[in-house]
Amino acid sequence: MLKTLPKSCLIAVAAAGFALLACALPAGAFPDQPIKFIMPWPPGGGSDISMRLVAEAASKKFGKPVVVVNRPGAGGSIGIREIAEAPADGHTVGMIGSGAVAAQYLNANANALSDLQPIALFGDEPAALITRSDSPFKSLKEFVDAAKAAPGTIRNGNDQPGGAAFTFISLYERLLGVKVNKVAYGGYAPAVTALLSGEVQTISIAVPDVAEYHKAGRLRILGVSGASRHFLAPDVPTFKEQGFDAMVGSWRTIAGPKGMPADRLKALEKGFLDAMNETEFRERARARGFLVTPGGVVESGKLWDTHDQQLYPILLESGLVKARKKG
Repeated sequence: MLKTLPKSCLIAVAAAGFALLACALPAGAFPDQPIKFIMPWPPGGGSDISMRLVAEAASKKFGKPVVVVNRPGAGGSIGIREIAEAPADGHTVGMIGSGAVAAQYLNANANALSDLQPIALFGDEPAALITRSDSPFKSLKEFVDAAKAAPGTIRNGNDQPGGAAFTFISLYERLLGVKVNKVAYGGYAPAVTALLSGEVQTISIAVPDVAEYHKAGRLRILGVSGASRHFLAPDVPTFKEQGFDAMVGSWRTIAGPKGMPADRLKALEKGFLDAMNETEFRERARARGFLVTPGGVVESGKLWDTHDQQLYPILLESGLVKARKKG
């Protein structure tokens, strides 16, 4: 039997007469242990739910568990730092959302996107412009006309500067040529409540958070700023259908630390893409309200770059760039 061992094996005979083998055997297929998936947000939210669906499906593809570990705090920066500082062996990955683009400029302690390696795109979530059902705005054009006629008078509910909803309405202002009065709330839910109560006249958030109110006739989605109509509101035309070329929304990607070996990066990309392209996975995600548009390393990287180019000027004009100011 000893003749069958690799020459690299070190054989030491113990006093009791047993052979102790310390062998440098060829490495097995990657991954050879569970993959740790860092979730920078608390359990139960949309990001957590979507990534747990991905982790479950990807575990079957990798043949090893993909274990989701929540590391919330500091607007996602704590979890993102853990991803960036993990060993670059491919066994630690995590979610990077569109909010990370702003965070790198708002907070000097937040990691820059350049500290991370994009792996795969889960999907983008188009934003929408919403008003009350009794609003005088019956279409996107009526909103734009009114906003241009009286700049800064329409109250728009969003979140804190740098947040997703703040980004959405800021991009709408730039792309539609309008100016509104931004009213900050603590998140999507308070903004929806403010619109329902009449505190604000419009809000700018993602479709899943208002689809039920739209179906019930309490709110009216004026337009969806995506490539196609949203399956949760198929009756609502896109901005482009209404003559306004504005693609605005958020997204979720999977990333790891910089410096991962090329073969492992390729294996991770393939495993996650194969998982997200499964019909069963798509159906489960859709049932939870998620729009899945999988992409690989290249697509994810381009998305990061495009969002950065769009958002930086807005943050700069708003006086929000506190770190990594560009020349």
